[in-house]
Amino acid sequence: MKKILAIVQHRKGRSPGQRFRFEHYIQYLEKNGYEIIFSNIIDEKDDQLFYSHGKYFAKLKIVVKSFFHRLKDLKTARDCDLIFIYREAFMLGNTYFEKRFSKLDIPVVFDFDDSIWLNDTSDGNKNLAWIKKPEKTAKICKYADLVMVGNQYLADYAKQYNKNVVVVPTTIDINYHKIINVEKNNNKICIGWTGSTSTLKHFYSVIPFLKKLQKKYGDKIYFKVIANKYERSGELDVKFTLWNKENEIKELSEFDIGIMPLPDDKWSRGKCGFKGLQCMALKIPVVMSPVGVNKDIVQNGINGFLTETEDEWIEYLSLLIDSKEVRQKIGEEGYKTVKEKYSVDIWNIKILNIFDSLISEK
Repeated sequence: MKKILAIVQHRKGRSPGQRFRFEHYIQYLEKNGYEIIFSNIIDEKDDQLFYSHGKYFAKLKIVVKSFFHRLKDLKTARDCDLIFIYREAFMLGNTYFEKRFSKLDIPVVFDFDDSIWLNDTSDGNKNLAWIKKPEKTAKICKYADLVMVGNQYLADYAKQYNKNVVVVPTTIDINYHKIINVEKNNNKICIGWTGSTSTLKHFYSVIPFLKKLQKKYGDKIYFKVIANKYERSGELDVKFTLWNKENEIKELSEFDIGIMPLPDDKWSRGKCGFKGLQCMALKIPVVMSPVGVNKDIVQNGINGFLTETEDEWIEYLSLLIDSKEVRQKIGEEGYKTVKEKYSVDIWNIKILNIFDSLISEK
């Protein structure tokens, strides 16, 4: 039995990145001779405290506790065959633990799916951004035996510091993403967006376009947001649903059209298209900004739409609102794309081979 020590921030099921970069490979790895030692440093009790505003003493206690937790991981690692680090080993701006892991005679895999070398601190910790030092990402790349990233833009960055870089797209479990029939008003079309607090600004950016659509179609359409928080702007009437893992597929299944607007900046170019892929896996047609990996996922007008201008947003959304046949056709092609290129079933064996090869070479 080979052992993998998974160095992560959050408990299982809490972080979308962890879930779709590593956690949903665990079952397959376990079936093929691996034991996964899952080591997160922020538990459910600490979670709300750590991402809230202020409460600096409580946060300090979490940091201290996390430090000693990682010291234990250094001992645990000695009996393992591979170390998997998602994004970072520790929340402060040093690479002490990554460096120590690299000194062991064990292969280290470093995985990330965002432009984490840029500063993008959570709202609750903006005042502590100076502690993070995102430039440490370069050092972690150097310490790793292999860097796994979610798209080519991230790979180009990582290759500056490590020659052994592989692109592993963020993948979807199509056995989990199965359409759930929900009670809907068939006379109304739901345009939906899902994300986190940190990306709500992207939804807000298209409210001017959505207002025009609301004026054009009236009660024929409505808007839904699934997130862990939503601050109503007053400009647009939105049905808000608080995200939770147990109901996420049911809530997503209400969408008739999914949208993924993004600004064309360095942070967004590192995004891995997850919001769009989730909708596509449920045969929901998507309209997305042509930023980063979105351009690789979507063939405009075939399995989704890519749009930059206000006129294009309104044109493509109007086309989908007006035609059930177009929604179905685009939705089917989107599902086909996920099944053939971005499915866990496709990538399970590839991940297994990557880990097996690293262990054999080391």
